[in-house]
Amino acid sequence: MLEVALAHRFGTTGFAIDAAFTAPTPGVTAVFGPSGCGKSTLLSAVAGLLQPRSGRVALDGTVLLDTAASQMVPPEKRRCGVVFQDSRLFPHLSVETNLRYGLRRAPRGAEGPGMEEVIALLGIAPLLPRRPAALSGGERQRVALGRALLSRPRILLMDEPLASLDAPRRAEVLPFLARVRERFRLPILYVTHALDEVDRLADHLVLMEAGRVLAAGPLEDLSARTDLPLLAARRDAGAVLACTLLDHDPARGLSRLGFAGGDLRVPLREEPVGTPLRMRVRARDVSVATAEPGGLSVQNILPATLESIEPAAAHEAMLRLRIGGAVLLSRVTADAVARLALQPGQPLWALVKSAAFAPAAPEAGTRGAEGFPQSTP
Repeated sequence: MLEVALAHRFGTTGFAIDAAFTAPTPGVTAVFGPSGCGKSTLLSAVAGLLQPRSGRVALDGTVLLDTAASQMVPPEKRRCGVVFQDSRLFPHLSVETNLRYGLRRAPRGAEGPGMEEVIALLGIAPLLPRRPAALSGGERQRVALGRALLSRPRILLMDEPLASLDAPRRAEVLPFLARVRERFRLPILYVTHALDEVDRLADHLVLMEAGRVLAAGPLEDLSARTDLPLLAARRDAGAVLACTLLDHDPARGLSRLGFAGGDLRVPLREEPVGTPLRMRVRARDVSVATAEPGGLSVQNILPATLESIEPAAAHEAMLRLRIGGAVLLSRVTADAVARLALQPGQPLWALVKSAAFAPAAPEAGTRGAEGFPQSTP
């Protein structure tokens, strides 16, 4: 388990952070929030690059920081592999030599991946003789990730590693981060303000705002909460579902996914039957009906119970729908709530178009209901 609790203020009137959370290990814990909320400060304290005025950090029972006991493990002995926004590669060294620098930092006898495995996993063999100036932004970040892995860390710390990349380069690097997540099962603390990165990578989510932790817990649980404006107020707000690919119907161009609330039909996917998938179903893509509809193009018509109604944006409301063992969110107008006389406890039908699950193009900058391959815990 990763335990983090810290309080710090920069100067006498500067930015203050007072944050605490615990997260399971191994797995990816995403720290999500707007720019300037304290995410990077928190990560720096875990890495030992910042000594807070008070705090405690422990990883799987090993204490890295405890100000009350005057205990602080130096950064170089914490075995944290850090990947920053900018790659921070040595510009005068080749890619191969940058990677070997990481390997030299690994403690003697420490278990971890070797050069050949990291190079193959990240697809950087053609880059080995080049210097960083000859690499694209995405290539530099893959090399920086490789160098961090070769130091054989006990935890990987990633500080908005894709923030400086354009959409195509982000789409290029994300699959490699997912490979690292699935292959090594390291504890990873991943700072980001991009929801698609959270969906793709995170097991556990920590929401931060103005230096404080608003909520922390499994991604699927937090995504379905309507009382967290940091998520629910977004136009791409929606519930994240853990699904399994059940079968394909090539003749119809559809695949069928199973989840805790039943089945979903989505555009034909490439993954084999049995693949775990994580799907974000945007609230604005979910409609409701008070009676089972017929004669519709909509493929997914699911019996639901209305659990709650919360105000959303102007003249809108957010519905929380219970569907078996799962929850969906539906963003509707306030007029629809009044016109349908919606009340908590009411049985409804949730309608989700199959086309809503089609992946958005990377250049679009936003994503619809989308599924990402998900490793089993």
